[in-house]
Amino acid sequence: MSARETVLGRVRDALTLAPKPPVTVPRAYRTGTTLPDRERLALFTDRLVDYKAQVHPCTAAGTADTLARVLRERGARTVGVPAGLDRSWLAAFDGTVQVDSADIPAPRLDALDGVVTASAVACAETGTIFLDGSADQGRRALSLVPDLHVCVVDLSAVEVGVPDALARLVPARPTTLISGPSATSDIELERVEGVHGPRMLDVVIRTDV
Repeated sequence: MSARETVLGRVRDALTLAPKPPVTVPRAYRTGTTLPDRERLALFTDRLVDYKAQVHPCTAAGTADTLARVLRERGARTVGVPAGLDRSWLAAFDGTVQVDSADIPAPRLDALDGVVTASAVACAETGTIFLDGSADQGRRALSLVPDLHVCVVDLSAVEVGVPDALARLVPARPTTLISGPSATSDIELERVEGVHGPRMLDVVIRTDV
């Protein structure tokens, strides 16, 4: 046994035998920040646009027409949807709708022109949308593999700050955080989109829900 292994072994033994006092993590986050609907919408929209997402406000009654227009403008003819998505949202879409399931291998999702999902909650200050794997949001692969993600967000689910947004999530559920289209920079700081997820993000914000 080398000297290094001897030292590390003694450290492990000491940690095993040492008492483990309870650790209290302070959780005094700033909560309760609110804004009127118009200001909250403006802040959320500003952050999304800054991330190079396209934003489409509409009423609940205009959801189907707005989604059909967005998909048409993006040239999407075959779109994937989670099994629990409200099918009336796509009533005006004249393309092909493919309902996702766990039986579909993730690589096959790349053949889709795009995907339409709902969302769990959003944060205006950071322009972040949270998906929690609910039936109307689907598995993580569905929102990451296709090149286009059209996400429906209800304004009532948009919190101002991060602590309030997180408080509305169920910790045991798988959470995906989306802040604009997937993007990174190469060694010369040139922006490259679509590396880790969708290259295009369209956010349909239903302002009266």
